[in-house]
Amino acid sequence: MAAGQQWVLVEMVQAFYEAPAYHLILEGILILCIIRLLFFSKTYKPHETYKLTEKEKEDLIEEWQPEPLVPPVSKDHPSLNYDVVTGPPSHKIIINGKECTNFASFNFLGLLDSERVKEKALASLKKYGVGTCGPRGFYGTFDVHLELESRLANFMKTEEAIIYSYGFATIASAIPAYSKRGDIIFVDDAACFSIQKGLQASRSFIKYFKHNDMEDLERLLKEQELEDQKNPRKARVTRKFIVVEGLYINTADVCPLPELVRLKYKYKVRIFLEESMSFGVLGEHGKGVTEHFGVNIDDIDLISANMENAVASIGGFCCGRSFVIDHQRLSGQGYCFSASLPPMLAAAAIEALNIMEEDPEIFSVLKRRCRQVHQALQGIPGLKLVGVPFSPALHLQLERSSGCRSSDLQLLRSIVDHCLDRQVALTVARYLDKEERFLPPPSIRVVVTVEQTDEDIQKAVSCISEAASIFLR
Repeated sequence: MAAGQQWVLVEMVQAFYEAPAYHLILEGILILCIIRLLFFSKTYKPHETYKLTEKEKEDLIEEWQPEPLVPPVSKDHPSLNYDVVTGPPSHKIIINGKECTNFASFNFLGLLDSERVKEKALASLKKYGVGTCGPRGFYGTFDVHLELESRLANFMKTEEAIIYSYGFATIASAIPAYSKRGDIIFVDDAACFSIQKGLQASRSFIKYFKHNDMEDLERLLKEQELEDQKNPRKARVTRKFIVVEGLYINTADVCPLPELVRLKYKYKVRIFLEESMSFGVLGEHGKGVTEHFGVNIDDIDLISANMENAVASIGGFCCGRSFVIDHQRLSGQGYCFSASLPPMLAAAAIEALNIMEEDPEIFSVLKRRCRQVHQALQGIPGLKLVGVPFSPALHLQLERSSGCRSSDLQLLRSIVDHCLDRQVALTVARYLDKEERFLPPPSIRVVVTVEQTDEDIQKAVSCISEAASIFLR
């Protein structure tokens, strides 16, 4: 045993002599570091800390001022001062006790006041009650939900549809259901707030392109293609999406869908299309921007829309291929964890679809009204009209900004109040200033519906022009 130990020692000495110089230097440095850490490093010694007296503690407590839980907000903030509506927000709306012509609510097709819709909702209320008190997977699925999903799929000519109980949560749940950490999403920088929240929840890598700028989008796609060529293994497992709105709520522009489809197939990405403003508005039968451009709906991987505008109900839906939609039933947060849509609202949405299918002329009427309002609002001194002629929600922005957002908002609010005093209901577009990725300029939103008459439109334009001449001198 002793001889064996001696032989090992001899081997160690021999290895020491044969080792290269840099190896010995490195080992020496490591040994010195270990010795320093063990014997010479300063350690924290609690008994050496300075102990405060009771008086010093009390003085520090008195001096301490906690940070406010929320930032201070002026009591004059518009969000804290409501215009109270009494009765239904239909063509004639009662605001603060005054009856006005409604140019503010997204009741594009006038279905909010439809007797047929109200009768179906009332019958459903008597049959099912008010709410559901459970998500779809926990006794929250009613026969009327399945009927609505089937009707929406048939209306949109897709394989399947899924409904949500909250419009905002629809696209905000759909995006993170498919796109995860490490995936890449190309997004128009004018995307609405619900899309932004969906992007945030997905934790994906986000690349913004300039609003409706297909050259900028293709530039980003080309850059990504070059990166993928450098690391093909990673590229094979990275999903890529383009997320756009059919008709942008913040700009009233329509997306160039044919060009987007071309880029989709050229660069092998998927398209998610948010159609809350275009569903029930664009196209010969109100099917949205795909019908408007004559694009095959199968070229779009997922279509999302709310039922709170043209359909005049609550909630939202997604439609597409069956395997795409079925995934949301397991991964869509708003679907899995929120109480399902109240049956009476589902029944109302079904009846609204019936009316849309029976009377497609309603979409032509809306289109004519949109063009009429768009034409009438042009040329108002001090105001710039933003939006395409067939958009039912247009924006009036200041031609010359004061340089201060709050001052601009106050000017626009003065115009809205002036019109309200003359029984024309408008609204200033509202945004969460600190949350928006790209904050849109202040604007007055003018909403067009099929119920508005020539006299209504003439009166509204006259009031806006009069107010602009007073406040924008």
